[in-house]
Amino acid sequence: MLFRFANPQYLYLLIIIPILVGWYTYTRIQRKNALKKFGDITLLKNLMPGESKIKQNLKFGILLLAITGVIFVIARPQFGSKLETVKKKGLEVMIALDISNSMMAQDIRPNRLEKSKQMLYKLLDELNNDKFGVIIFAGQPFTQLPITTDYQAAKMFISSIQPGIIRQQGTAIGAALELASRSFSEEEENTKGQAVIIITDGENHEDDAEKIAKEMAAKGIQINVIGIGNPQGSPIPMEGSSGMKKDKNGNTVITKLDESMCQRIAMAGNGIYIHADNTNDAITAMQKELEKISKGDVDSKQYSEYEEQFPPIVWIVLVLLIIETIILERKNGLFKGFKLFD
Repeated sequence: MLFRFANPQYLYLLIIIPILVGWYTYTRIQRKNALKKFGDITLLKNLMPGESKIKQNLKFGILLLAITGVIFVIARPQFGSKLETVKKKGLEVMIALDISNSMMAQDIRPNRLEKSKQMLYKLLDELNNDKFGVIIFAGQPFTQLPITTDYQAAKMFISSIQPGIIRQQGTAIGAALELASRSFSEEEENTKGQAVIIITDGENHEDDAEKIAKEMAAKGIQINVIGIGNPQGSPIPMEGSSGMKKDKNGNTVITKLDESMCQRIAMAGNGIYIHADNTNDAITAMQKELEKISKGDVDSKQYSEYEEQFPPIVWIVLVLLIIETIILERKNGLFKGFKLFD
């Protein structure tokens, strides 16, 4: 059973309790010091036979309990009484992000990889009830984030992506697709609403990505491609230096966006190809395409019912206030023979 306060911000009012205790203690000390000015305290007590310190302290203690109860009431304590599985309609989207060295080219500012990460942040902001996972790939693929609905965690993992994470260079799009295919939920009810978004410059050197995309499309998984970069090409900055990457003959390596490859993969995967020359336009187009996909059930467990617990506290507060009112600060003459409240 889960406990919570519906309005926890009101619990800050509990700071009143130690303040009142301090004020009460201070006034008692001040009163005692004032009495000392008139003479010996012991003699003065005989002149005030009706005074009862215990009653005064008891009344103050009851008042503090009542104030504490009122604060708890307005904070609304609740118990979660039922763990319910809520069925929501959504997609499962796996992102396959190219992090090969060519993604450091600066034909798109600040570079292809950083631009890709910016697009992913915006895409996450557009998702609603959808599951989301991230695969990074170069010469081989790696699961950066298993499929989840925790978008904040996804943004954190995306921000940490750098080319050096995968040492084996290359651009194995097909291997990334195969890993993405294995990353979806296996339950039968989740076979609908699955899509892969590849973000790459399209320089595939490793495998037959078109064939794998076609096989995945036959299983109902849509493959979409976002092309990042310039078809005219750009040099690749060398990490840790101001120079550019060169081949074995000393010539500067030029990396070009292979739009033809990207388009063929998207076509084989029954998806669309988008050139990411404008982040907002690219995300809008991709979002519209995802909305066309039949959405499957996405499960999320949560405590959905909470019962208010403040009514008993209200009754306790009322009883305390009544008791505080009934108790007199001075001794009752009917019980002067008793020493209970001396």
